[in-house]
Amino acid sequence: MSQDLFASGLQDNVKIMKDILGGSMDFMVRSLTISRTSWKAAVVYIDGLVDKNVMNEQVIKPLLQEQSMMPILTAEDPEQLVQHISDSILSISSVQAVRHVNECTSQVLQGNAALFIEGIAGVIILGTAGWEGRSIDEPFSEAVVRGPREGFVENLRLNISLIRRRIKDPKLTILNYKIGRRSQTDIALLYINDITNPDLIEEVKSRIEQIDIDEIPESGFIEQLIEDNFLSPFPQVQNTERPDRVASSLMEGRIALIIDGTPIALIVPVTFAMLMTSSEDYYERWLPSSLIRLLRYGAAFIALFLPALYIALISYNHGLIPTKLVLSIAAGREGVPFPSLIEALIMEVTLEILREAGLRLPKPIGQAVGIVGGLVIGEAAVQAAIVSPIMVIVVALTAISSFAFPQYAAGLAIRMLRFALMIAASVLGLYGIILMFLFITAHLMKLQSFGVDYMKPFVPIRLSNWKDLIIRLPLQTMKRRPEMVKPMDRSRK
Repeated sequence: MSQDLFASGLQDNVKIMKDILGGSMDFMVRSLTISRTSWKAAVVYIDGLVDKNVMNEQVIKPLLQEQSMMPILTAEDPEQLVQHISDSILSISSVQAVRHVNECTSQVLQGNAALFIEGIAGVIILGTAGWEGRSIDEPFSEAVVRGPREGFVENLRLNISLIRRRIKDPKLTILNYKIGRRSQTDIALLYINDITNPDLIEEVKSRIEQIDIDEIPESGFIEQLIEDNFLSPFPQVQNTERPDRVASSLMEGRIALIIDGTPIALIVPVTFAMLMTSSEDYYERWLPSSLIRLLRYGAAFIALFLPALYIALISYNHGLIPTKLVLSIAAGREGVPFPSLIEALIMEVTLEILREAGLRLPKPIGQAVGIVGGLVIGEAAVQAAIVSPIMVIVVALTAISSFAFPQYAAGLAIRMLRFALMIAASVLGLYGIILMFLFITAHLMKLQSFGVDYMKPFVPIRLSNWKDLIIRLPLQTMKRRPEMVKPMDRSRK
């Protein structure tokens, strides 16, 4: 983009903007004469990005109806005119003067208006940005029974205000970045200055500043470009729609990224334990929260290992199954032409297709397809002797358990690894499952998120760090912030 300066001619300056943006149908130029003067002016803006009420009532109307012009302004004194317009005429909150063409173009594309005046080698940028957007609603992917019902929307400023309402701390720092050579997407980096570790802040800044891409349509682009290991199935950046979760993470010493145009915020660094927690864990009393969290870990085990254990026991390790159960399973599998692996793959792939179809269809239809489709296909497959009844039970229990994950990204990782475990079980039985488990554990132990070990605080084992892990102890006992992020202020209360 050009680095040229504006000239003093009104028509020349408007022509520069027309040459850059004038090929678009939404590029607008409003010519006018400032009241009680002979000064010609023009307002340049993008239709649809500006607030029309602000434009008409706080910009156009005051300029056309101004009745208090000082006599000095009738002379050729453009600097006095600009000063008077900014101080005494325009009631708009944001007014700034710029001279560079590229800076003006950037501001206009963000929804601001540019005021050009004859004889002035520059432009006045007016804060008129405003467009229709979705109102604040309940988070779609992180519903809770008890807790705030507010979720992020696609407006960056509104999302930041939701955080400001929860953290009224002057130390809350918000930095702005523009990422994307063509999209120029606004990204806000949030942290609490006297809590967050300075090394972590510099590391996040460095990764953000190294991004070189044309566009950032959604926060998923940022997540993929700043994560430590793009080959890992486990997410190393937490995404959330909940302002309360972001606020809590900031208070722990973490960093949040909010991207304009998406309701999904990012939190770094992240650990495996964070992916297994829900905001509701802290809103309920500690005993029910601890039991629910234990149930959640049990569901994760079932979702990951149950189909593989079934395949291993059926194919290799029959002796580990009680005799009556073996006879029951054998009777159910009578007439099934496929080995246990193929049987499991048929049902698991069918389930994944139904789940994906349910997500893409309209909500009422999607729910019906997921429930009715699963029942009909499962029953038909058993009647046709393609799969056994016990396999339908195993797959159904696995599917239900996979929905217990509070974080969708964590559930995706478990769903992918489930297939790897099933194949390992079909080749080596229980030994294959053990080998895959060791491989996954070794990977998790090696994995890091912005310098923080992914499996902290599971290892190293320190009981003082286990107060909010598998069991959540009473809030009265959690007096210090998590050690893993090395906060500058460890004391929480």
